[in-house]
Amino acid sequence: MARRAQPPRLGAENPTLFQAATRHDTELRGTVPLAERMRPATLSEVIGQDHLLAPGKLLARAIAADRVPSMILWGPPGAGKTTLARVITHTTNARFVPFNAVLGGLPELREILGEAKKIRAYEGKRTILFVDEIHRFNKAQQDAFLPHVEDGTITLVGATTENPSFAVNAPLLSRCKVFRLQLLDPGQLIDILRRALTSPQGLDGAFTAEDDALQAIAALAQGDARRALTTLEIAAAEIERSGETVITREVVAGSGEQKTLLYDKSGEEHFNVISAFIKSMRGSDPDGAIYWLMRMIEAGDDPLFLLRRMMIFASEDVGNADPRALELTVAADAAFRRMGMPEGMYPIAQAALYLATAPKSNACNIAWHKAQEAVQAHGALPVPMKLRNAVTKLMGAEGYGEGYRYAHDEEGGVATGEVYLPEEIKGERFYEPTERGYEKQIAERVRRVRGEG
Repeated sequence: MARRAQPPRLGAENPTLFQAATRHDTELRGTVPLAERMRPATLSEVIGQDHLLAPGKLLARAIAADRVPSMILWGPPGAGKTTLARVITHTTNARFVPFNAVLGGLPELREILGEAKKIRAYEGKRTILFVDEIHRFNKAQQDAFLPHVEDGTITLVGATTENPSFAVNAPLLSRCKVFRLQLLDPGQLIDILRRALTSPQGLDGAFTAEDDALQAIAALAQGDARRALTTLEIAAAEIERSGETVITREVVAGSGEQKTLLYDKSGEEHFNVISAFIKSMRGSDPDGAIYWLMRMIEAGDDPLFLLRRMMIFASEDVGNADPRALELTVAADAAFRRMGMPEGMYPIAQAALYLATAPKSNACNIAWHKAQEAVQAHGALPVPMKLRNAVTKLMGAEGYGEGYRYAHDEEGGVATGEVYLPEEIKGERFYEPTERGYEKQIAERVRRVRGEG
């Protein structure tokens, strides 16, 4: 009787959550996805992430020495977070327990933590708890990990696609080392694809691929190894049905998924892209502004949110250098509300391009902040008597309005040299117009009024 193939030992108490480690069993090759079968099991098999895994790097040394600290693996999908967890399962002598924050809940987690405490007490064995998608736990739920990380009951390895600054609560984050994984470059993806074509765990040499086909897959994948391998697997299945063995660019074009935009309206990438949009307009680059605008629109961002940001920008960054900027942006907001999409893109794009090419001034922004600081520093300073309105005879007798110069009676309609600030802050300058755009004319007028030229 033939000996049945056995799955390799994971070094874990619960290996069923990592069933892909049975990739060497050819009976499962038809049911386990290619991306799972090709998942590296050792550091030497990992392609990419050299900033973390090259010889001498902190994470590489920690894995090799089986001294893995509590950590958060942060990176985009397909960058290798679960792969690193898999590498740890094959190198650690600790008890390794995988846990998925989507599929599991607090009751199951408490059971795992209780078992870890018992094993540490009676066997002296530590537990590495791998929590995939740790950001799915809210901040209160994450508190369940904290005492067990602090007392050494578990070494926490969390994986997340979200910025840990937003997704992991501060006390837990302070006790973990954050390792940021990067998207793989096209060359690294092509190396992974070539390995999959020839590996016995992959396509085992049954298919070949033209260079431009591999380049097309890498372009579609956008740095995601899992997506690249899935596209390769689909392309191989397509040509297998027709009896072919060579994967061409045309086959990839027919079987590859459409590119999707990396963008999360509630996560870090949202803030990254809106920041790029604002800074492109501030830098007077209409090409950058319209590109980032369309990135957000194509990813499904709310046009009204973008118009709100543009109205803020019109005052904050353009201001009186071009007073029409705010008028035009408000008009674009009103026009969009009447038009809707797709026609509403015309006023949105017009406003973004106008703001990008308008002269810039942040003098209004500086002025109100400086005035605010003066109010906070000096409190409620009394209004000078000459500026008070004498609405009753008694108030007139008390000197209200005495000495006030009516500007319309003065030459040029300006009471040159008059002081309108409280005595305690007389001479303060909050608004300093720039020499850009219409504000240059404002600056000349302000200097005349102030008696400065």
